[in-house]
Amino acid sequence: MSTILHLDSSARRTDNSESSYNSISKTLAAKFIEEWKKQRQNDTVIYRDLGQNPPDFINQDWIAAVFTDEKNLTVTQKELLTLSDTLIDEVDRADIILLSSPMYNYGMPAALKAWFDQVIRINKTFTFDLARGDAPLEPIMSGKTLVLITSTGEFGFEAGGIREKINHLSPHIQVVSKYLGVERFHEIRSEYQEFGDDRHAQSKESALDSIIKLVQRLT
Repeated sequence: MSTILHLDSSARRTDNSESSYNSISKTLAAKFIEEWKKQRQNDTVIYRDLGQNPPDFINQDWIAAVFTDEKNLTVTQKELLTLSDTLIDEVDRADIILLSSPMYNYGMPAALKAWFDQVIRINKTFTFDLARGDAPLEPIMSGKTLVLITSTGEFGFEAGGIREKINHLSPHIQVVSKYLGVERFHEIRSEYQEFGDDRHAQSKESALDSIIKLVQRLT
């Protein structure tokens, strides 16, 4: 049996009275889970809607607690790290991280960045050792798969695309996910949302088809 950590990060919901207001990335991620359950109904899914329940931003006191030896943590510092500990435990338990995200201002939503800041933590998800020279960081976890489902208003953000250089969403996530033990990375993208034309409809259909095929491969 496998465990999937399913994280949605869009500020939009999927139950709006006007369907055009619904989150595309969340809808596609839900389709992934639906297809997965058809194949592996006994697998565990841990779910968090970061868009509706964003993690706290880290601050100076949080950073001080992170760099304090565990045996010297005060009660207040332990409380500051409670959410981080919980989120890291969820990552540790996961074999697959299913992450859905819209592109906001060519990058990730603030809620998703806050989640990454809470979970990428020294001596918990990575170690730092200057004896390694100019590459002192090394992930502690390993063997995980990340499936990133994104939705963009424009198009051409893929490698070689006309907007590749302003895609600060998926490349950023691929880089930092290494420190969560991610070794296999898959992205499925829906585009053209701001245009609302046939290309957008085709892109969503293509994303749905890619989800079905990816689930078949992974299961």
